[in-house]
Amino acid sequence: MLAYDISWDDLRIFLEVGRHKTLSAAAKQLGVDDSTVSRRMAQLETNLGETVFVRGRNGFQLTAKGSELLGCVQDMESSALAIMESRASSDRRNPRGRVRLATMEGIATLYLAGEFVRMRDRHPDLEIELITSSQAVNVSRREADLFLSFFRAEGRGLRVEPIGQFDLHLYGEAEYLQRHGKPKSIDDLSKHVFASYVDDLVHLDSVRWLREVAADLKVVFHSSSMLAQMSAAAAGVGLVMLPTFAHPERFGLQRVLDEQTKVNRVLWLTVHQDLEYTPRVRAVVDYLRMIMLRDYPYRG
Repeated sequence: MLAYDISWDDLRIFLEVGRHKTLSAAAKQLGVDDSTVSRRMAQLETNLGETVFVRGRNGFQLTAKGSELLGCVQDMESSALAIMESRASSDRRNPRGRVRLATMEGIATLYLAGEFVRMRDRHPDLEIELITSSQAVNVSRREADLFLSFFRAEGRGLRVEPIGQFDLHLYGEAEYLQRHGKPKSIDDLSKHVFASYVDDLVHLDSVRWLREVAADLKVVFHSSSMLAQMSAAAAGVGLVMLPTFAHPERFGLQRVLDEQTKVNRVLWLTVHQDLEYTPRVRAVVDYLRMIMLRDYPYRG
């Protein structure tokens, strides 16, 4: 087999199938139809003379040859991206381009959205795509340039660092607290009801923070959205545990048991090593480090 028997188009399609595991997901990412992906994969295997995928219950799984090829193609993609970044961002003092940051709904909506508006004063040629997800986002598969999470991500070629740390507290609405009494101890929480997550829809154990305060608390309002929980608590449904970055006081909520509920989370920033020194990504990383150091510094 000669090198020119394999086209970059076939390898690019192979790369997306390897990342997404299904023909339909790869086709959607590439903007082609499923039959095109299937035909190009068959052509690639014919040119290679070996099988690179086997179909399983969970989609297409890489063979040993496929895994070897995937690593090579990822390296090719990284080199191509580096060339493109170098051409697009020759002026490091004025980074330009689009950066996709994936994170949780609450911190995206209640904190980062406003901060990124202010970032435009520094970097007017940067565009931010703020993606909210309740699940882990795979930076290795280029699902995002940056991932900000409550846990340390793992994967090939990733740079992960603790970038900040925030506390969580219990909050209640004034009329609710007047009717039911403001708790003075952890034991008093058994007399109250709570808003919290839908337990069987929680994808990350790191958001099960209410359990760290007390066991067997009575939850009467469940939502997969932290914003919905906060809104319900502001309407008087019960107590809710919220991070400090939400600034619940602006929604009429009062902090309770301030010194008796010691819960905090570290914020981890993940970036692929191939992107971390590109001007557009570096500008966003530096800005995130600055605002976290100012507002929610990592305490180690």
